[in-house]
Amino acid sequence: MHWKDTYRFLSKLTPLRIWNMMQLVSSFYISKWLKKPVHMGAPMTISFEPTTACNLRCPECPSGLRSFTRATGNLKQDFFRSSLDQLASRLVYLIFYFQGEPYINPDFLDMVRYAHEKGIYTITSTNAHFLNNENARRTVESGLDRMIISVDGTTQEVYEQYRKEGKLDNVLKGTENIIRWKRKLGSATPHVIFQFLVVKPNEHQIPELYELAERMGVDEVKLKTAQVYDYQNGNPLIPDTDKYSRYRKLPDGTYTIKNRLLDQCWKMWHACVITWDGIVVPCCFDKDAVHRLGNLKDADFRSVWNGQAYAEFRRKILKGRGNIDICRNCTEGCRVWA
Repeated sequence: MHWKDTYRFLSKLTPLRIWNMMQLVSSFYISKWLKKPVHMGAPMTISFEPTTACNLRCPECPSGLRSFTRATGNLKQDFFRSSLDQLASRLVYLIFYFQGEPYINPDFLDMVRYAHEKGIYTITSTNAHFLNNENARRTVESGLDRMIISVDGTTQEVYEQYRKEGKLDNVLKGTENIIRWKRKLGSATPHVIFQFLVVKPNEHQIPELYELAERMGVDEVKLKTAQVYDYQNGNPLIPDTDKYSRYRKLPDGTYTIKNRLLDQCWKMWHACVITWDGIVVPCCFDKDAVHRLGNLKDADFRSVWNGQAYAEFRRKILKGRGNIDICRNCTEGCRVWA
């Protein structure tokens, strides 16, 4: 975070939220030491899925591939509000993203405003194709704290190799709209980040991305390593530059994940993901909601968070994270911070 963004985040903290964070950290380390799940507190971070729909067809994304086996749809505003009301007093950080393009949900910005009014730091990730003049103005007025814009190429030819059916001109115009309305309304938010998913077709354009961001007045640039599903025998998306790859080539020509799978996961103690239709899943790697820990349409959040299914999943993490399918290609510790 840049200092202004950091200050904004810290300003959201209350005594209750700080106490809750202390409980989460304590129980996480106690669980590591005891090798059994001990949990205190409520989540400090939640991801809500505004929609599963997307206008693009990115090759490593279930939304882009239209490959979900779970139900698809839009998050309803009344369900979002009732769920958030259960969490807001201890919640610090709310991510409006899981799968799909958030701006496709017509109620998206109303939900952002509702969370903002409860003093929660809000963030979203977008492909920026829907940031017309009106949406850009409403975004700034909503109080959204941080906006991650996917810019995976500095020319259309490179950009569309991953962002299938996307138009770079739309992304840049949408970014300009946001920055113009920030200035017009005298707003420091949202903190605008250009996120660059580093893959082989675009890695040579990283220097150009920094120049583009500075020229446009973007607040920050972040480089992100790409998750590749079929990586064992190589993949045309795996970058040549080692520090931008999650995978390492072995002497026999096959590939393996670089990071060591420790039998722990901080996310399982402080965060979770809620799908558009109320299913609670462990994290953003469970894209098809295979590991269902509860459903907020059937139970209140506290009973799910402290329930048997959650406890059992945490137990599996501590026993052997490598035995859980969604953990084996996990990015924990793999982000390249710019």
